[in-house]
Amino acid sequence: MLNKPDRKALRAKKHLRVRKKITGVAGRPRLNVFRSIKNIYAQIIDDERGVTLVSASTLAPELKGKLPAGGNTAAAKAVGELLAQKARDAGIKRVVFDRGGCIYHGRIKALADTARSGGLEF
Repeated sequence: MLNKPDRKALRAKKHLRVRKKITGVAGRPRLNVFRSIKNIYAQIIDDERGVTLVSASTLAPELKGKLPAGGNTAAAKAVGELLAQKARDAGIKRVVFDRGGCIYHGRIKALADTARSGGLEF
């Protein structure tokens, strides 16, 4: 039987392919999204300094316990809204979107659309 690479390794390989082309700078930091089965995480990163400027997830104190589930599109929308609010407070308007090796569909798309409607440009 052939050995097939696992999903985690395939996603990591796709993420590296995306990261070769995308870099966050001070004027336009990178919005990185990671989704697990139970939660979704997003952070805005300045790659030049190696610093996370803003982060939000379903485990954040603002959202924890308020969502019935952390791994669905409703939770992704809540995280996108929280991230856009924190980015506005930090003075961040423009970002580069890094989908983290996942396809732009479902939870990733819901988070991105909500962050856009919250004021982020990408």
